[in-house]
Amino acid sequence: MYKIIGADGQQYGPVNVETIRQWLAENRLKPESLVQAEGSTDWKPLSSFPEFAPEPKTVPPTITPLATHPPVSGSNPRASNKIPAGICGIILGGLGIHKFILGYTGAGLIMLLVSVISCGTLYPVMHLIGLIEGIIYLTKTDDEFVRVYVDNRKEWF
Repeated sequence: MYKIIGADGQQYGPVNVETIRQWLAENRLKPESLVQAEGSTDWKPLSSFPEFAPEPKTVPPTITPLATHPPVSGSNPRASNKIPAGICGIILGGLGIHKFILGYTGAGLIMLLVSVISCGTLYPVMHLIGLIEGIIYLTKTDDEFVRVYVDNRKEWF
């Protein structure tokens, strides 16, 4: 037997397990509702009692035809430059080609000119930047990529 403190602050009970389960099913009780077990002086949340844990619902899997699934290439068509920019950032990062692919002409020119004007001495630095950016592009979801690099136009990292 148990005592319950209701949402109105009033104490109810003693009530049995079946009544409490019925009240849970009717949404008269919540997992946070305070309960005192018979013989105890402690009030505990209903969710701390294993006998009131919700029974797992088993839902049979539904089979949907393949035609209803989105295309495998990606969920957002505006992310079509993600893979080319990511690969070019990894392979040719020091030349800034990945920046040109995304439409960041100014940033692409900066990377290209730093590599060329320094006679290649700063190419490793530019390549490291391109490598990091390429990995970042490829690890983002299509929607996140579009939000950050297409909509917000974030040019660096």
